[in-house]
Amino acid sequence: RERERESIAHSPDKERKEREKKKRERERERERERERERERERERLRERERERERERERERERERDENT
Repeated sequence: RERERESIAHSPDKERKEREKKKRERERERERERERERERERERLRERERERERERERERERERDENT
């Protein structure tokens, strides 16, 4: 019975499944990391857009001040 359990534990099929499982987990982790990176990039773009909007607003205020 003990030998039987050992042979199952060291069966190539089980090891292969274990390796595939770990590989899928690493793939999912990489995918999550890529998604986080894309989200950070979108946030940087939004921030840049807000900055441009503030700059346009300041420009409009300067023009208003010059016209008064």
